[in-house]
Amino acid sequence: MQALRPVPRTLLRDRACAAIRDAIVAGEIEPGTVVRDAELAERLGLSRAPVREAFARLVDEGLLESKPQSYTRVTALVAADVRDAAAVVGAMHELVTRVAVPRLRERDLAEMRAANERFATAVRTGDVDEALRADDDLHHVLVRVSGNRAAAATVARYTPLIRRLERQRFGEGGSCRSAGLHERLIEACAAADPDGAVQVTAGIWRTLADLADAD
Repeated sequence: MQALRPVPRTLLRDRACAAIRDAIVAGEIEPGTVVRDAELAERLGLSRAPVREAFARLVDEGLLESKPQSYTRVTALVAADVRDAAAVVGAMHELVTRVAVPRLRERDLAEMRAANERFATAVRTGDVDEALRADDDLHHVLVRVSGNRAAAATVARYTPLIRRLERQRFGEGGSCRSAGLHERLIEACAAADPDGAVQVTAGIWRTLADLADAD
């Protein structure tokens, strides 16, 4: 029985935060919806404390807004917020790409290629969840190989704001990022060309900024 230890509060908070974040990004909890810790705690099978802690983090991430003693609700999807997030996340991806490209090994490139194959298939079949997971997996290779924890934390914090808009556009019949751009990124990485890889990365994130301006 020594393997059974109390689950740390931080882990419960993280689980609650991830579950609520995913529901907001997926649109299962719509913009403007008032969320209550007691209700979500019951649905998640947790106490109210980790849910309240998760609320605080999601307010900081911009997915929730709170008025003390009044309400906590899901924020509206604001194009300017998405543009700002895309600019920050894009800059971080450019940074990690420049650092990571000289360090990439063949197994890293194989991981990126496999993720892009999953991405292309998901876009073709309209599977938005798998498309976004595959996209995350592809770019995470560069984040991981760079070893820049500050950049990784910034990407993790602001990417959900962008994902909300991508999911909405995808649901309206739009398209996600291009598998072709991913292919160009992988080719530049395989050629050990950091300048080329950064240029493609910048293009990928420009498309997201443009997405925020689309009506």
